[in-house]
Amino acid sequence: MKQLDLQVVQQARNWLEQGHAVWLCTVLSTFGSAPRAPGAMLVALSSGDSCGSLSGGCVEEDFLERVQNAGFDTCNQIVRYGEGGLAPTRALPCGGVLDVLVEYLQPGEVVQRLLGQVEQALGGGELLIREVPLGEGVSRCRPASMSEAKIQRSAEQVSIRIGAVLRVVLAGWSPVAEFCAGFAVALGYEVIVCDPRAEAIAEVKVPGVQALEILPARFIAEQGAHSATAILALTHDPRLDDPTLIEAVRTEAFYIGAMGSQRTSAKRLERLARVGGLSPEDMARIHAPIGLQLGSKAPAEIALATLADVLRVANGIERGAL
Repeated sequence: MKQLDLQVVQQARNWLEQGHAVWLCTVLSTFGSAPRAPGAMLVALSSGDSCGSLSGGCVEEDFLERVQNAGFDTCNQIVRYGEGGLAPTRALPCGGVLDVLVEYLQPGEVVQRLLGQVEQALGGGELLIREVPLGEGVSRCRPASMSEAKIQRSAEQVSIRIGAVLRVVLAGWSPVAEFCAGFAVALGYEVIVCDPRAEAIAEVKVPGVQALEILPARFIAEQGAHSATAILALTHDPRLDDPTLIEAVRTEAFYIGAMGSQRTSAKRLERLARVGGLSPEDMARIHAPIGLQLGSKAPAEIALATLADVLRVANGIERGAL
């Protein structure tokens, strides 16, 4: 199933090709209870037809009613739903607050080219920042990195990081990997487990997880890894972990991690430099020990610390800001 935001962009392009102007909306921030995260998208016609979601119900209904009644200026603007927001809807039933970027896009080659870039990024292509000027003006895209914040705002423009749904590649199946898989699926990530052992792959029973009987390093070498990929080596087995890490640093993966103590990690890095020929720059990309340092001991705790660190990096949060 295609991610919802990809469907939104594709629907927007289809409507524009048919000669319709569209309203493209992006959640910028949420406070309190809010079911969709920053970056979530919705596109609508002035007729009220729509694709996507901002909140799962009440916000969409109000927004579409306003669109049909010409309740918005035809320019790029930020609107607020919830306390202190649009009148008369000053409070949402859930008690949350949403800030939403609303763009009015008219048919044209420039807009189609821009949305084509966004579609490619959401499909796993180049990671982009979409810069949207507030008021009049045309947005543009530029290359981005996962270290940049997902949403940035100023008085003049909004910057939104655009990329594929996060993918987690688990190199080897283990108790920690099992919990990582479950947490990652719950977060909406694409999860792939690679393990050459048939008996290990047979144990993968987490719904929504793709299990492949293949050496992780071979999978990475053949398939690569786009810039929204996290590669996690969680077996403690150098025969699996070391080749995985050697291949991982050759990709655009935004997070590469290996489980182990400080002592084990130091030995691994020395070995990777000596045997694998990894440079200091390569090794600096490897999170080892993996995850946030929460004093984790049990597999579930280690998995929680690992996915929390993946989420931190994905959201462009410096470790020192925690």
